[in-house]
Amino acid sequence: MKNHDINFKPVGCEQVDYTNFIEDHVSRYFHIKSTHIEEKEFYMITYDYDRDKFVKLVDDLDKIGYLPFINEYDDNYKINIVQKPNHGESRTHINILLLLVTIVTTISAGYLFGGNIWEGVVFSMAILAIIGSHESAHYFASRKHGVKATLPYFVPGIPPIGTFGAVISIKSAIPTKNALFDLGVSGPIAGIIVTIPVLIIGIYLSHVAPLQQGSILFEPPILMQIIIGLITPDIPSGYQLYIHPIAFAGWVGIIVTMLNLMPVAFLDGGHISRSLFNTKIHLLLSITGIIITLYLRWYFMAFLMGFILLMSKKHPGALDNVSKLSRNRKILSIVMVIIFILCLSPAPRIA
Repeated sequence: MKNHDINFKPVGCEQVDYTNFIEDHVSRYFHIKSTHIEEKEFYMITYDYDRDKFVKLVDDLDKIGYLPFINEYDDNYKINIVQKPNHGESRTHINILLLLVTIVTTISAGYLFGGNIWEGVVFSMAILAIIGSHESAHYFASRKHGVKATLPYFVPGIPPIGTFGAVISIKSAIPTKNALFDLGVSGPIAGIIVTIPVLIIGIYLSHVAPLQQGSILFEPPILMQIIIGLITPDIPSGYQLYIHPIAFAGWVGIIVTMLNLMPVAFLDGGHISRSLFNTKIHLLLSITGIIITLYLRWYFMAFLMGFILLMSKKHPGALDNVSKLSRNRKILSIVMVIIFILCLSPAPRIA
């Protein structure tokens, strides 16, 4: 999950003196039809659009503390101007400290789940590999597209998992739809690539035993069912597969992938859907994602998603919302839908 903490502040009326200055910058690259200063919005309507010229405009305005967003507007184009947010310097020692604490909490959780310190250690290694690969992929995708981002912040937690995941903080605007898409898909793809071998190892180490009252029942997603079917024999009625801590880490990896691919607000799935669709469709998909999360009984996560959606109001998209998403990325979006379906899983329940 990415912490998309850019809070764009529109140019206000107190900055009218800057209007002509910014208009002059825009007119170097585009033919301005009209300029508008409203209570919460400052924008210009232009006759033309050119991707390379817009990149140069972004660089120019960045130097004076502003950012342009360009969208189609009837038969013309609309360039919104906003102030560039200020961000403090990243503190790497905090990343390291949180990682060390999370190692301790995940080892503790694995120990409680498996019953010995070795299983605690392997659980910690598995879960941190999954979450770490997910967030690291976001970080490298950001670097690829020139988007400033922090290293992953691991969040320690309580049993049974020992962590609430990890986040990176995006510290600059996302330039294009392709970049927005890449930031969204990179984490889930990396996470699921690591999750699959973790699941295979974990299921191989698990065992079948009679079902006991009070046991926690996992309703495995399709992906996990496929792996179980390939590795274990048919489970008789009245019996259950008691999963090894490594398999539990793999299941957590599937849940993390599923929840992050929900097309809600600033989640990974939200970035993907916003790169494909406009704000209205993105909002409808966000509401749909929350409903699906509720149906699967992940009530707390549904509440968080709803809160994020309510507070964010709308996803700003990329700075350049005119350029189209590449064909290969559109094909990859279908693959992501398939991965999402394979990962769908209801919350566990007590037998």
